[in-house]
Amino acid sequence: MKKIRIRPISAEEFAPFGELLAVRAQASKMINAGRCERHHALATVERGGGEAIISIFRSEPVSLPYDCALLERHPLGSQAFMPLGPDPWLSVVAPDEGGRPGALIAFLVPAGMGVNLRAGVWHGVLTPLDRAADFLVVDREGTGVNLEEVVIPSVTIEA
Repeated sequence: MKKIRIRPISAEEFAPFGELLAVRAQASKMINAGRCERHHALATVERGGGEAIISIFRSEPVSLPYDCALLERHPLGSQAFMPLGPDPWLSVVAPDEGGRPGALIAFLVPAGMGVNLRAGVWHGVLTPLDRAADFLVVDREGTGVNLEEVVIPSVTIEA
């Protein structure tokens, strides 16, 4: 069984897969009579002809080491995940290699940060650590097949 180590996440390392959803060092502008920072357009919603929808997902937790054997991707639209709780979580992604997932990369996403996965990016299922978690999810609803799942040989993810 293959093993990989969790990496800290950074905008540069995550860029091939999507964008990070977090406040910037400086707000784009101040709104609401100067009482509110607007960190504008952190990510782009790719809709592939459908509609952008907002959902809440509640996911069961995993503990480390974690055996990852299921990946999915959404070829017609992006998918953004923003945790609603105070805990860090894992984002498991893989490059596409000829229509199949390549080598997995596991990122530790700090509390209060989300990710926006580009259309077609292979990724693991939601992976909160140690306790169940809710996520605000923005993704695509519409015609066409927008979910591909693949079972892979299990990869153990370690801290």
